[in-house]
Amino acid sequence: MCAADNPQSWVLCPQCDLTVKLPAVPIGSRARCPRCHTTLTANWHEPQKRPTGYAFAALFMLVLANLFPFVNMHVAGLSSEISLPEIPNVMVREDYSSLATLFLLFVQGIPAFCMVTIILLVNRIRMPHHLRLVLARILFQLRNWGMAEIFMAGVLVSFVKLMAYGELGLGISFWAWCLFCVLQLRAFQVVDRRWVWQQIAPLPALPHAPKAGISGLQHGMKRCSCCTAILPVAQNHCSRCGVVVHARRPHSLQWTLALLVTSLLLYLPSNIMPIMVTETLGTQYPSNIMAGVILLWSDGSWPVALVIFIASIMVPSLKMLAIGWLCWDASGRGQHDSEKMHLVYEVVEFVGRWSMIDVFVIAVLSALVRMGRLMSVYPAPGALLFALVVILTMFAALAFDPRLTWDRVRKTERKEPRLDGQSSGHC
Repeated sequence: MCAADNPQSWVLCPQCDLTVKLPAVPIGSRARCPRCHTTLTANWHEPQKRPTGYAFAALFMLVLANLFPFVNMHVAGLSSEISLPEIPNVMVREDYSSLATLFLLFVQGIPAFCMVTIILLVNRIRMPHHLRLVLARILFQLRNWGMAEIFMAGVLVSFVKLMAYGELGLGISFWAWCLFCVLQLRAFQVVDRRWVWQQIAPLPALPHAPKAGISGLQHGMKRCSCCTAILPVAQNHCSRCGVVVHARRPHSLQWTLALLVTSLLLYLPSNIMPIMVTETLGTQYPSNIMAGVILLWSDGSWPVALVIFIASIMVPSLKMLAIGWLCWDASGRGQHDSEKMHLVYEVVEFVGRWSMIDVFVIAVLSALVRMGRLMSVYPAPGALLFALVVILTMFAALAFDPRLTWDRVRKTERKEPRLDGQSSGHC
């Protein structure tokens, strides 16, 4: 097989569908798409040892974070102390099992599962081939749903809220959790999808000789969204990983708009209804998101108020507008500025899950502030509705196929890309 026909040398960009011939990528560097600048592959130093070390260290820190006290609070001679496992327990006792489930799933379950899966896959632990395929499929689908670092940001915001009421103390688990957040992020960063799949199964032969610089769809090829294999357009199932493969996500705009409309219907009541109830000396004070922002601002904590306003009000609103704008452009009614729309899509993908900060703030406050009639905090229905809004907008972004924005660009309007992928940046 000549170098030009080597499947390892070719890739279809997952964001713009450009056919790219990969250059020789130096160790510690990434290859990026010359048109939309999406990272196509990375050549990591010690691709087996580094993910294993980071994943093992992250799991060890996660165990420590669940064994010891997380944070304590002292108010008027009364004290309260929590550990991480107590946070979902409190929400269950308050009949908010749904919020407890989201906490266990996004904050602990998914990150822990991904760390274990990374260890199993990069070290080629003996297991049935079908199980290995399933784990690899799940790993790269779940990596954006782990929210350990977002919970950490919520903890810091809740600390600023509570400092006005009493004295806070940090337990061993707090520092272990900080290390867990850093280590699990690093473990994800040093895992390259193409390298992992190459350890599982070789790439199938190319359907025919590719031509760099044009869309894969233009010369009858499509990319497997799971394992990155290049397949003929007429082939329905990937011969490498077994998933159903489409040249473009079927009914992408319809699904995106349906999820977007549903999130809009929930967004208004989630901002009107109270998200938490504060009980002080027997009197209950319900508050919604905007009321919490105003209270923080009036108390002088304007940086935290700004963070909550941006993450919980501005980001969801702008994200829903941006998704609607993407659908409008992809349907052929926009100005066909694919580079700008691709940037909008990347921003939507990155910031969407950070809106969960407010939900995690409520989780921490409701677990820690338990001092009887002196002061107690409880979650309210608005918190669940707001969490559903965030989740639905994340699904809407996943349902949208970014390649549709590039399909609308006429060939004469395109800026001619380089034929080879750009190798740039150190890992």
